[in-house]
Amino acid sequence: MPIAIEGGRVPALLKLAKGFASAQSAHPETAPLRIALVNNMPDAALEDTEFQFFELLSKAAGDLPVSLKFFSLPNLPRNESGQKHLNNFYSSSAELLGDTFDGAIITGTEPRSPDLREEPYWPALVEVMRWAEHKTSSTVLSCLAAHAGVLASDQIPRSPLADKQFGVFEYQKMSAHPLTAGIGDTMRVAHSRWNETKAGALAARGYEVLTQSPSAGVDLFVKQRNQSLFVHFQGHPEYSTKTLLKEFRRDIKRFLRHERETYPTQPHGYFDDAATQPLEQFRAKAIAHRDEATLADFPESVVAATVPNTWQSTSATVYRNWLQLLRSKKIETPAASALTPAIRA
Repeated sequence: MPIAIEGGRVPALLKLAKGFASAQSAHPETAPLRIALVNNMPDAALEDTEFQFFELLSKAAGDLPVSLKFFSLPNLPRNESGQKHLNNFYSSSAELLGDTFDGAIITGTEPRSPDLREEPYWPALVEVMRWAEHKTSSTVLSCLAAHAGVLASDQIPRSPLADKQFGVFEYQKMSAHPLTAGIGDTMRVAHSRWNETKAGALAARGYEVLTQSPSAGVDLFVKQRNQSLFVHFQGHPEYSTKTLLKEFRRDIKRFLRHERETYPTQPHGYFDDAATQPLEQFRAKAIAHRDEATLADFPESVVAATVPNTWQSTSATVYRNWLQLLRSKKIETPAASALTPAIRA
């Protein structure tokens, strides 16, 4: 069933997507699951992130009617084009705080401070997470937002990694839970982060770890907060097939511009053998000729044709389970409200 965008303003990229429907035309006979997407990603990734979550939710929804509404936080650094996009297609977090949604998805952003509490958007982000505890049935915190959530609620700090955890990693299912039903014993997830939250610290504060890797740590973990089940991903199950390739190229560009000292490591478990040779040849050239002009020789088109998507099917299963959870809560709520007068009597 098509995903609807609330508000009547739809970015051009989503108009081209399969499964799109305007809010006015989509599933008028059934109340949709309303999901707030609080997109905090940097300007260059705003539209890609919209599309990634739209695509994932479209695959996950099946016959469930779903509508999305976009929100943004204040005090996030924006350039002129990014701010224009927000003005055209997003609502403010102040409007979000006055509404109720079945579910919410809150993304992270690229941090500028080692201590997330020093980020200029921190008070607004905490306010939104507090809102979500009471005004949603479940909230997804993605990557950096997961780190921010456990820091704000349980004072669990993130730990820096020796190198960027970058690529596609296999995780084991640690316990039976409705969110991981149907995925088998393992699932693959895309990751792109410099920090982690450790299993021991999470367990000590009452979190349930659902997926974990001996080498890559925790990915999916949950905790009930008031009326909302908070679902945390340290990784990016929403990533599209070529997202890691784009990030790899971006990091190479930063190296060539002397914005980082080391040449980036290839994403783990992502490229096949056919891509390795041209990438290694380019690496040698980039180190020998460290100039942004060298990026023109990056073999993007050759490599892109070989990249498989090995994480999307299980990601869609987890999100399908999440949508089913929202649906069950939506059905329960009217029934509970109808019983309240009789219980009081």
